[in-house]
Amino acid sequence: MKNALLSGFIFPRVILAPLSGISSLPFRKLNRKFGCKFAYLEMVGARSINYLSRRTKQMIAVDPGDRPLGVQLLGKDPDYLSQALEKFKHFPCDLIDFNAACPQKKVTRQGQGAALLKEPVKLAKLLSVMVKESLLPVTVKLRLGWDSPKGIVDLAKRVEDSGVYAVCLHGRTKMQGYSGSVDYQSIKKVKAALTIPVIASGDIWSGELAKKMFDLTSCDAITVARGSLGNPWIFKEINEFLAKGKVIPRPGIEEVIRVMNEHLNLSIDFYGEKAGVTKFRKFFIWYTRGFLQAKPLRIKVAVIVKHSQMLELIDEFSARASRKI
Repeated sequence: MKNALLSGFIFPRVILAPLSGISSLPFRKLNRKFGCKFAYLEMVGARSINYLSRRTKQMIAVDPGDRPLGVQLLGKDPDYLSQALEKFKHFPCDLIDFNAACPQKKVTRQGQGAALLKEPVKLAKLLSVMVKESLLPVTVKLRLGWDSPKGIVDLAKRVEDSGVYAVCLHGRTKMQGYSGSVDYQSIKKVKAALTIPVIASGDIWSGELAKKMFDLTSCDAITVARGSLGNPWIFKEINEFLAKGKVIPRPGIEEVIRVMNEHLNLSIDFYGEKAGVTKFRKFFIWYTRGFLQAKPLRIKVAVIVKHSQMLELIDEFSARASRKI
């Protein structure tokens, strides 16, 4: 099989990460409008794929414009992973990723996600099964280790030997979670040790930080995660800075309001009014970050369930931000 990753088609330099509870079809569609060329579904359990509940079906919903697209699987059982891969054989996606990085306790206490960093032999065996049975390129998401980056180069070499096409590496350990600083030097060591692409992750909040990641690690690509929350413009910002060194300022209030309304409508169209509005609440908070006058509204949004109520709150935010009251 041709190594699609090395061809440059599947992975552009800037990628939208799989964000649990966030990377829904409406979220991906919006970000693609601002220069996101590759996105993932949100992380989904291999076991869940085999039962296909209503919630799981929503999590893996796609449309024709939602490509190229990656699927990130979570699991620890080779049988469930094999069954999930069978179901994805005819799914409109371009890549299968395996999560060995999620630091959440509800995941790691089940021996999944970052817990597999402590079981390198098991992790490599799971990846070998996936590589053998998948019709698509298989990649793996790692952290630098459970509590130390000392063994990350050996672990990365082991997973490379399993046949994966690329490694996505978050520059923190499991115990760090999302605190502390990204360890650029450890990512650089992994990149130097591997022959397959390395996609770096962590603290991509701006065009400058994206370039810093490329410069300090020599990585092949980066993933944007928390930096995209309430900020779909980040893809244009990063692409412009990487290409021209040009800093694009945060959009004005009119543009923020326009995108908020578009995102709200996408959410309601997909989930229905109550669920769509409820799911948009957290995005309202993210879109209004940096606007100090919006703080009281972030409290109000917690109880809103109707489209009309959310529109009124967005209008109130617009008035406050415009008048700086």
